[in-house]
Amino acid sequence: MAPTLATAFSRRWWMAVTAVIENLLFSAVLLGWGSLLIMLKSEGFYSYLCEGPKNSSSLNLSNTSTSASPDSEEYLDMNGWPICKDQDEMLNLAFTVGSFLLSAITLPMGIVMDKYGPRKLRLLGSACFAFSCLLIAYGANDPNNLSILIFFALAINGFGGMCMTFTSLTLPNMFGDLRSTFIALMIGSYASSAVTFPGIKVIYDLGATFIIILLVWAACACLVFFNCFINWPLEPFPGPEDMDYTVKIKFSWLGFDHKITGKQFYRQVTTVGRRLSVGHSMKHNQPATDLATQEANKLCLSTVDLDVKCKAKQETQSFMKSIFSPIFMLSLITMCVTQLRLIFYMGAMNTILESLTEGDLSTVSVYTSIFGMLQLLCLITSPVIGYVMDWKLKDCEDDNDKNGKREPGQPRPPDKQIQKIVNATRAFIFTNLLLVGFGVSCLVENLPLQILSFILHTIVRGFIHSAVGGLYAAVYPSSQFGSLTGMQSLISALFALLQQPLFMAMVGPLEGDPLWVNVGLLVLSMLGFCLPLYLLCHSRHLQRLRDEQDEDPKIYAKINGDTKPEAFV
Repeated sequence: MAPTLATAFSRRWWMAVTAVIENLLFSAVLLGWGSLLIMLKSEGFYSYLCEGPKNSSSLNLSNTSTSASPDSEEYLDMNGWPICKDQDEMLNLAFTVGSFLLSAITLPMGIVMDKYGPRKLRLLGSACFAFSCLLIAYGANDPNNLSILIFFALAINGFGGMCMTFTSLTLPNMFGDLRSTFIALMIGSYASSAVTFPGIKVIYDLGATFIIILLVWAACACLVFFNCFINWPLEPFPGPEDMDYTVKIKFSWLGFDHKITGKQFYRQVTTVGRRLSVGHSMKHNQPATDLATQEANKLCLSTVDLDVKCKAKQETQSFMKSIFSPIFMLSLITMCVTQLRLIFYMGAMNTILESLTEGDLSTVSVYTSIFGMLQLLCLITSPVIGYVMDWKLKDCEDDNDKNGKREPGQPRPPDKQIQKIVNATRAFIFTNLLLVGFGVSCLVENLPLQILSFILHTIVRGFIHSAVGGLYAAVYPSSQFGSLTGMQSLISALFALLQQPLFMAMVGPLEGDPLWVNVGLLVLSMLGFCLPLYLLCHSRHLQRLRDEQDEDPKIYAKINGDTKPEAFV
């Protein structure tokens, strides 16, 4: 039986630690494509595409080995299987499909998760991941006839991995003002999952068979299924502004038609009780001298206006309005450009390294392993952006504190909403500067310098997802977080499909030289500064409105000797 939200809250640290580990091992492992590509070539996936010239004549084997034609130099050998450019293009297409589903599936996933909670999706994701491992192992058993299974396996793997990642992003709601930090930690573990295939490749190079590794990996995915079944609740995790997991109220005797829980329920019940007390005093002509400290709109004596005001608030924060807001549209531009830049580099990295090493596959393998191991930097650096997003939030004025009393001369604390936008501005400026630095390093054709490109690539990938996730959590309602993140991931994944024609242009007309592609992507990266520029202007506008509001005369309600309330300006 699924645990309740209160039980899940008591287990939140266990769930957070296991979610980080599970994201590392089972989420976006396709990001370590470079190492997986080498293992797939070693196992003979699509190697039959490289046998065309050899099969053109039954007597041409000796001629092929002695000829000096350029085509004969392209067909090399790896672990007894031939490799070639046609094989690279086909496997890169499979990676494109898998990486596309890794992001595109998030829109329906987010809608389902916002409505039904993360438990069912996480169970489905772990089962799909285990099945994808079994599918790859089955294809490796007979690659000449079953290479096509790699397309289905990578697609299912991408779907299952994104289920793992996406469901873990709602878990930080149980950590209050540290929500952005924990979101960054979850995204960092997701981005660091690119280290999984390089780690598996090390085990593979030590002599373990590819099929046995995949079978053990599938068994470990079953443990994820069991952990989710025991600890994850059926309900969605409410945001910290809507839920206090420590509030325990028995309200089975109350007849509320609308669904409210936790702190929100407690706040509304106490408000109704306070209003009923005021009404009782008014009926007995008892003056309420402290009524001037209350808002005039708290004088009603029923819960009808609660329902009306809640509906009005939901209408002003509708999903469509959030989608067409400037912040979301500019975040789409930033994510599309950044995703294309990062995905193209991952897909073309082996080809770029081969051109820099003049075809030395051993050196390419070493640099691919270095790139994979550096992915752990995401887990270390992503919380930095989360900390930036949470900077000084505890010292800010919350919505519930705006009507509180302040001593004369005491400065008003900063507004929490404005502080969140300011923090997001700093995070996006820093991330885009790193992205530009990564683009510049890619222009230099120097092999040792590629390690710097690896580091910048890893940091940017963790920072951009953490910054966008923290921005959505700060600006939009928590009930829309999954849907908005899914919409953003879908559109950015569609835009990232351009990496396939860019890769084809690089290996075709550009003859393996990525210079002009990198120049174009560097220029495109400049669009990422539009979002922080708008956030800067928006935060100043909100601060100006707040200052003007502080200077306006206050309206308060006062009760005279009779029962009629009067408003004074």
